[in-house]
Amino acid sequence: MDKKKRILVFIDWFLPGYKAGGPVQSCNNLIEQLKDEYDFSIITRDTDYCEQTPYPKIKSNEWIINHQGTRVYYISSDKLYRKTIRQLIKSEDFDLVYLNGIYSLYFTLIPLFYLKRVFSLRLAFKTSEKKIIVAARGMLSQGAVSIKRNKKMLFIKSSRIIGLFSNVIFHATNTEEARDITLHFGANSKIFIAPNLPKKFTSNTHTLRIKENSLVKIVNIARIAPEKGLLTALLALENVNARVDLDIYGPLYDENYWQQCKLQIKKLPKNISVNYKGSIPGNEIDGVLRKCHFMLMATMGENYGHVIIESLSAGCPVIISNKTPWKNLTENLAGWEISLNELETFSKVIEKCAQMDQLDYNKWSKGAYLYAEKFINNAEILEQNRELFRF
Repeated sequence: MDKKKRILVFIDWFLPGYKAGGPVQSCNNLIEQLKDEYDFSIITRDTDYCEQTPYPKIKSNEWIINHQGTRVYYISSDKLYRKTIRQLIKSEDFDLVYLNGIYSLYFTLIPLFYLKRVFSLRLAFKTSEKKIIVAARGMLSQGAVSIKRNKKMLFIKSSRIIGLFSNVIFHATNTEEARDITLHFGANSKIFIAPNLPKKFTSNTHTLRIKENSLVKIVNIARIAPEKGLLTALLALENVNARVDLDIYGPLYDENYWQQCKLQIKKLPKNISVNYKGSIPGNEIDGVLRKCHFMLMATMGENYGHVIIESLSAGCPVIISNKTPWKNLTENLAGWEISLNELETFSKVIEKCAQMDQLDYNKWSKGAYLYAEKFINNAEILEQNRELFRF
């Protein structure tokens, strides 16, 4: 039997963290579904996103085996230096390195600088040589780059000049992301497309919900930041006449933006009830979704959108922007993808959702579940991710 390929993974945040959202879930799903075929070792921080307190009951600055059987090294903030990263790389025996993200100093740039000095990248793509894979994680999309655009574009241009990302393999999750990579790093970029793997869901049943006419329970699950579009969703609610209960979950990333959202919440009519519930651990999301009728997210762009597929799999149709990979929702009775320029359409769709009776809603809920089931059971997606590490 061939020896399993050893993969050294760098990522800013990892389990048990959850506040960084999609990248953590994407990386974990990949490892969970391929760990029987590859040996993964993960190097990450010992704190969650936007937190300073280390994870409880987890030893920092040493290799441990986590509860999922994965080898992880959690670095404490007082040990997070270039020297630590270099020493970890030097001490590990690996076949390839998998870097998550584009801009991270300690978990992309420092490893990349050091590895490019160690490897002869002229030979890096021969099967006998070690490889570096960089997962863009949606960070090069138009919506993502528009946040702090000047700073990001300066970095991208500078990295092209010095050839920082030359001769690495970019992991794109769809053709749109591949185009984004080519746009920013050139037509000669080596790109492998492998869609994000969905979470393995513990429940594979369709949950029926009670639906009253003229009342709809909607949930928004995302960090509170401009790119996630909460303010747009709240503006759309201003013109809805039916009763709407909106629960908001997610960490406060941008306090100024949250203040704008709170001002808009105060302007909403009395038929709209909005409650902020704070952050939610990943293992509790499914339970929340199964108690709501629809998930609303007017995002500026998603590389994948784990909460979208998780919502669909819970039988909770989605009202989202058209800036995600999830298409043909309406014809499958799974939801709507709407242009961010069409605020009135968001309002009309929410009104329509509120007016649905039980029979109508059941069709949409079942449609969402079947849409997700078809995607989750697609064996081709798993095979594409296997090929990523054979490429």
